[in-house]
Amino acid sequence: MKTDNVLLPQDKTDSGQLMRLYTQLVRLRAFEERVKEVYMATLMPGLAHVYIGQEAVAVGVCDLLRDDDYVTSTHRGHGHFLAKGGDPKIMMAEIMGRKTGYCRGKGGSMHIADLSLGIIGANGIVGAGIPMSVGAAQWLDRCGKDSVVACFFGESASNQGAFHEGLNLASLWQLPVIFICENNLYGISVRQDRHQHITDIADRAVAYGMPGEVVDGNDVMAVREAAARATDRARSGGGPSLIECKCYRWLGHHAGDPAHYRPEGELETWKKRCPLKILRERLIADGLLTEGASQKIIETAEAEMLAAQDWGIAQPFPEPEDALENVYA
Repeated sequence: MKTDNVLLPQDKTDSGQLMRLYTQLVRLRAFEERVKEVYMATLMPGLAHVYIGQEAVAVGVCDLLRDDDYVTSTHRGHGHFLAKGGDPKIMMAEIMGRKTGYCRGKGGSMHIADLSLGIIGANGIVGAGIPMSVGAAQWLDRCGKDSVVACFFGESASNQGAFHEGLNLASLWQLPVIFICENNLYGISVRQDRHQHITDIADRAVAYGMPGEVVDGNDVMAVREAAARATDRARSGGGPSLIECKCYRWLGHHAGDPAHYRPEGELETWKKRCPLKILRERLIADGLLTEGASQKIIETAEAEMLAAQDWGIAQPFPEPEDALENVYA
C-alpha cells in the first residue's frame, strides 16, 4: 500500500513506483509459496487457497489505496491483506491458528481481518464481501469522507444475488466502491463457460449504470491505471465502477487440489504471462533493473517470508478459555 496517490502517465512512470510494484509482487509470491509449504507440512488447520498467479490484481489496486480506505476480500485473500499493509509475521501466525495472529487464531486463512489497516475481512462465503463493501461505503458517504472501498471477488460470485443487489444499491446511492472481479476462469473446478453465457463480467456493469472495464490482470500497470480511474471517480462522488481483471490461479482451488479438470497445456500458457515476469522484463528493458538486482529482491523476499513462517511456528496456541474472548454475538 502507498500513501502518495499520484499516478504518472505511462510514458513518464516514476522508476521508484515501478520498483515498488515489482517488490510487492515478489513479496506476495514469496508469501504464498511459504503458505503452500506450511499447508503441505500440516502446520495449519483447514485449506490454503493461495494467490499465486494473481498478484498483479492486489498490488495494482492496493498501491492506490490510502490508510483510511477499506478492503473486502475473499477466501483467497492473503494477497489483498499483504498488499494493503499486513504484517506477514502476524498473518502467518493467524494462518497457523496462533494466539498472536490478527484474529487471535480464530479467523485462520480464510477470515483474516484488521480494521486498523482498513481490512474489513476475508470471507469464506462466495460473494459475501460485496454487501459488506456497500455497507461500509454507505457509512463513508454519510460521514462525508472521501475514502473508498475496494471489493475483491471472483467471477463465480457475479452469479450470486448479493452481487446484483450490491451493485444496484451502490449505483443507486452513488457509493464510493470499486468492485474488482478477479476472473481466474474457475469456480472451484467449474470453468466460467460452464456457468455463464457471457465472456466478460464487466458487461454486467451496464445494467447498473456504472462503468465496466476489462483489463489484463497479469499486467500490474494496466490494473493500476484502471483502478486509478475508478478510485478518482469514487473519491469525487461519481459513484462505483466495476473492473474485471483477467487472470489465472496457478494452483488448484486449494494447495492440495491437483486440478485435473484443467485442459492440458492451459497452465503453461498462462505461466508465460506471469505477472512478475511481465514487469521484470519491462524494468530490465528500460534499464531500471538487472537480473542480479532482481535476484536480490527475490532472495530478500524469500528470507522475509521464511522468517515470518518461523516466527509463526514459535507462537503459542490459544488457551481454551480464549474461546470466550472477542465474542459479540
